[in-house]
Amino acid sequence: MTYFRRPLWIGWLSVLLAGLEMVGVMPIALAQLPIDPAPASIDPKIDRNVDCEILIAGGGLAGTAAAYEALLAGRTVCITEITDWIGGQITSQGTSALDEAKQQRSLQFYPRGYNELRQRIERKYGKLNPGGCWVSVSCFIPQDANALLMEELQNAARRGKGTLKWFPNTVIKDLKLSPNGKLIQTVTAIQHRPAPSTAPLNTEPLSQTIADAYQYENSDRFTKQVIRLVPRQSTWIVIDATETGELIALADVPYRLGLDPRSYLNPSSPTETGDPYCTQGFTYTFAMEQMATPQPQQMPAFYPRYEPYYGYDGDRSKANFNFVFTYRRIWHPIVGRLVKAGPLTVTEPNPGDISMQNWVWGNDYRPGTAQDNLVYTRGQLQQQGQLAPGGWQGGLRTETLRSGEELALGFYYWLVAGTTDSQLGAGVKQPAPNHRLLRGLSAPMGTGHGLSKYPYIREGRRIVGRPTYGYADGFSVSELDISRTDYRDPYYRALPEKLYRNLWQALAGLESAQVIRQGVAPDRISRRTRSTIYPDSVGIAQYAIDFHPCMTLSPPELPGNTERSGVRQGQGSAYPAQIPLRAMIPQRIDNFLVAGKSIATSTIAAAAYRVHSFEWSAGAAAGTVASFSLSRNILPYQLVDDLPRREPLLEEVQKQLQQNGNPTAFPNTSVFNLDWQKWQVW
Repeated sequence: MTYFRRPLWIGWLSVLLAGLEMVGVMPIALAQLPIDPAPASIDPKIDRNVDCEILIAGGGLAGTAAAYEALLAGRTVCITEITDWIGGQITSQGTSALDEAKQQRSLQFYPRGYNELRQRIERKYGKLNPGGCWVSVSCFIPQDANALLMEELQNAARRGKGTLKWFPNTVIKDLKLSPNGKLIQTVTAIQHRPAPSTAPLNTEPLSQTIADAYQYENSDRFTKQVIRLVPRQSTWIVIDATETGELIALADVPYRLGLDPRSYLNPSSPTETGDPYCTQGFTYTFAMEQMATPQPQQMPAFYPRYEPYYGYDGDRSKANFNFVFTYRRIWHPIVGRLVKAGPLTVTEPNPGDISMQNWVWGNDYRPGTAQDNLVYTRGQLQQQGQLAPGGWQGGLRTETLRSGEELALGFYYWLVAGTTDSQLGAGVKQPAPNHRLLRGLSAPMGTGHGLSKYPYIREGRRIVGRPTYGYADGFSVSELDISRTDYRDPYYRALPEKLYRNLWQALAGLESAQVIRQGVAPDRISRRTRSTIYPDSVGIAQYAIDFHPCMTLSPPELPGNTERSGVRQGQGSAYPAQIPLRAMIPQRIDNFLVAGKSIATSTIAAAAYRVHSFEWSAGAAAGTVASFSLSRNILPYQLVDDLPRREPLLEEVQKQLQQNGNPTAFPNTSVFNLDWQKWQVW
């Protein structure tokens, strides 16, 4: 097969359409970084060769959706996953409460595989919301969701006559690129299983096992198999659907991390220079069961360290245990009477009810400095040798994972025995001892320690797309593309005059060119009332721009610590939005696609583009585009490299997505339709 690149026409428009700036990586002294041991070998013995047409790294919802569509298309699909569960957010990360927008949900306007998942949940329990939670219309057991998703993939393979090659407990260790650096030729992975006479997997938390998982050699804990994943019939597509963008870092394609510099496209950013260390907090979830009588509760030795962090929140009316317990209740077998829980009326919690915990001032761990950031920056990875051949260790700070685990276990103890409150002071929090933490391999989280197998990751690395017409520095979805914010607010009026004027010129919609030519003042511009409409849309997304900001000081649990100032400025409602294919195509490598939270977005846009149905839509698009590209003997970038001129093959992909029940636009999407107000999130 001969690969070729057509000339890329890069247009230059006015400041209205200028590309986004790259986030710089601040220097850090090598002595401040924990250095993982260098790998013992960079040329390992290969135990097994496996061929794939489509390789998906990461078995979260985006990876599941990509596999679902590719299997229905009859493809041979390999999936690697660091845990032993498929489904990411709703399974191994324990966040089994579907985040959905009200209008989108009322129309069930989702990709077909996501709708099938919702139907399977309803059939499993006889109802969509077996937990009776109030944060969502569907809260359920993570362990069950793993089985439901695997059944869904197996069914897709049967229907489409595809082949699923599933590699649980497997990490990607190395990539081999073609001599010109444009193609991923082979991928080396490591699969682990318990060493003889050792405890089962999931007995220990991730922080204790992750370093071992990325080493080639067998250990006292694990027996390893080194797998070489190769293209079937000389060609394949590789999809990064990992939670933090591991392959993006390993391939060393351009990406951003953390806060973007303030610009007219991202005017709510709190920093002029960007900050790669301030990402959204991550969360180890856990499940707790209500009991009929008080249970023995043992204070963890590390509890005093984290106690100053815990609190209900700043609203005294919500300082109620049942308010928190029913918030993400995932099992509620006996529906009893209605009771008040803070400002809400809920069905009364009963013995046997199970709640999953995911609370900002509880088990959200929110590092934000170079001393404690979870996802290492490119500079940190280079200094540690993780970008050298054979040096990849997963790109995460083990000490911060451990702190997140301790914070979560301490939060359980605070819920059942604590009497302090970091937000409301003394005299508010009361113990609730009639509960137990659910531990065990058959428990909802499937772990001996009771925490989720992997933390819920809200934000990782985000690629910078390829330069294209109007995006000279690389394609990206920005805040202005989706936000409903009132940009006449005094905060924005106080921005530098040029930035404020450019912001409003960008918001003028169809009148932008005229506004620029005539120099219309911002106060006279009528803003558009919709999101940006992309000619290359391959999926949809809608959720609020929702932040769990990093903390100001290190460590995050420091007494009196506060959220990083200004990060929540961009928080608020968002218009129903699209997923452009250009946001899924990284620079430099041509047989590589990105799905899930690592597509090309700013940090503010990413705060909306991170929930369950978005991940599925992005994954469905990746699986469809990968299969289509293989069938037409092209590479994904060739579907969009002539934009804004017409792209007939792109139109075929979009038609295929739509015919298969995977929307690429919301109903009545048009540059002339300005009535988007009914598409509210809540």
